[in-house]
Amino acid sequence: MNEGNRMMITEENNGNTQGLDQMSIGEIIQAMNEEDQKVAVAVRKELPAIEYAIKQIVERMEKGGRLFYIGAGSSGRMGVLDSAECPPTFGVSSNMVNAIIAGGDAALLHAVENAEDDEEAGSSDIRHRITSKDVVVGLAASGRTPYVIGALKEARGLGALTVGVTCNKDTAIGSLADCPIEVFVGPEVITGSTRLKAGTSQKMILNMISTTVMIRLGKVYGNLMVNVKATNAKLRQRVVRIVMKAANVDEQTAKHYSEQAQGDARLAILMIKFGLPKEDLISILQMNNNHFGQAMNELLQQHSE
Repeated sequence: MNEGNRMMITEENNGNTQGLDQMSIGEIIQAMNEEDQKVAVAVRKELPAIEYAIKQIVERMEKGGRLFYIGAGSSGRMGVLDSAECPPTFGVSSNMVNAIIAGGDAALLHAVENAEDDEEAGSSDIRHRITSKDVVVGLAASGRTPYVIGALKEARGLGALTVGVTCNKDTAIGSLADCPIEVFVGPEVITGSTRLKAGTSQKMILNMISTTVMIRLGKVYGNLMVNVKATNAKLRQRVVRIVMKAANVDEQTAKHYSEQAQGDARLAILMIKFGLPKEDLISILQMNNNHFGQAMNELLQQHSE
């Protein structure tokens, strides 16, 4: 039986929820909770594949490559969500982690269901945006969305690294990916509604990918988001707490240096630790490709000599 006719596990009926419409509210949410608990277990089984993908992604991005998520419907929205959170969380440029959704921006708020069936559109949407340095992560619970297949074919042809995140096994998208990640979450609570367990698994995996990549690129110190952009009152206060923790100083000192650094926690921490002018520290960070840990190590080495 070819893939087009084969029943996908994401489309199968869930025996645990067949009487869903007759359940009480408490029974419905308990059933959902029990199904959701299976997601983390399924993702755990794919950790080796996720680790392999992240290693390849980091290697590309250390050399100036960019990360692109591409998908349709709920899968596409997961990519947009993760992409949008990277600049404020990790202080990176808006074009470092990108997201493309079938149907364009309008599909973020309103379903454009037929857009996922257009393989040529997927190819076209990726064609003039990427280079051989980049990474394209195709997102599709089914593993056979034509739009995503078109994008991955185009990406491979251009020499980009391809990653496929699906919730079925032995899929077309998996076969097109240099790094296939196939998470077997099982049938959904509502048959075929892959915004549920499948969507949750995709969110978990994208969390792992973007967070680990940014850690490896030096955007985190310990477990502190030292690259966060202080763009509002909440984040300005967060920067102060980060500086307090990382530099082991009181709030008043941390606030003073944070203001001197114009909200850049990295500069504030380094100013406190090494007593160097802000301009010198900016140069050291730039020489280390803005990798905070490497800059810190260089300064520690200089001060030990």
